[in-house]
Amino acid sequence: MRRQHLRGRLDFKYSPYLYISPFFILFALVGLFPLIYTFVVSINDWDLLGGAGDWVGLKNYQAELASPLFWNSLFNTFSIFLLSAIPQLVVATFIAAMLDQNIRAKTFWRMSVLVPYVVTPVAVTLIFSTAFDEKYGLINNLLGALNLDTIAWKTDVFPSHMAIATMVNWRWTGYNALILLAAMQAVPRELHESAAIDGAGMIRRFFSITLPSIRPTMIFVIITATIGGLQIFTEPKLFNPSSSVPGGPDRQYQTTVLYLWDLAFNRGDFGRASAVAWMLFLIIIVIGVINFLISGTIASSSDKRGPRRIPGRKAKRIKSHPSGSLRESANDE
Repeated sequence: MRRQHLRGRLDFKYSPYLYISPFFILFALVGLFPLIYTFVVSINDWDLLGGAGDWVGLKNYQAELASPLFWNSLFNTFSIFLLSAIPQLVVATFIAAMLDQNIRAKTFWRMSVLVPYVVTPVAVTLIFSTAFDEKYGLINNLLGALNLDTIAWKTDVFPSHMAIATMVNWRWTGYNALILLAAMQAVPRELHESAAIDGAGMIRRFFSITLPSIRPTMIFVIITATIGGLQIFTEPKLFNPSSSVPGGPDRQYQTTVLYLWDLAFNRGDFGRASAVAWMLFLIIIVIGVINFLISGTIASSSDKRGPRRIPGRKAKRIKSHPSGSLRESANDE
């Protein structure tokens, strides 16, 4: 009996760690070890074919911080990220709010917004690359039919960023919309019904009830969109396959991940490529922490203000008449 009791205590105390250990073991093998190994490579003169060379310390980092190509790639990354993330989150929130309404064929519409996410990124990029072709693309043909000037989608900086951001938005908007929709479905319907009785319209209920209730999910979506947006690679890599330089002839849409890929596999400089990878990793961590702190500050300030009564028509309450009949009276405050 004492052995069984001891075994039960050990099972209750340590078995949860055993159950979650596969994830941490797998993370250590495919996540933590490559991260540490990349840092080791970044402080050495590491060649693609020759392997490890001399220890150079932080010279690879210094060389990249002084390189205009690195800062150009960083500018392109943030430009495409802002052009894709902000409209993507706004449109995803709007679509989720529409799908949360009592509409017909809910399942059909909810599955339809997920179709772009199912399509492989390579197929999406090739389709949009053809559509944004400067000579025979669909977009420029439509502009020409309307007697408008065609746009150099693959030559100029801003149009190329817009084209790549359009690809990202098309693929990820529906995915984020379904995540936000799941959070909206968890908001108690009694809150909306009470606000509707108080006279609040649909838009007021959305900003006063829905958005504050899904704040944790919104923070998650913002952070994941930030991480994915700063690591964009496939879209700019395949946007112009005919270009000999990754990211356009003048590197006008070469992102940071595409730049480190060029350093590693075209120039064979694994040391500097690893340094770029680690600097991008630190930038993503800093931006993620800033997003978390800003979101936490907004949440705490909202909690301190406390719940607000939604203004509207005066609610009515039912009073019992002494004679037994019921009558309505305004709720005076």
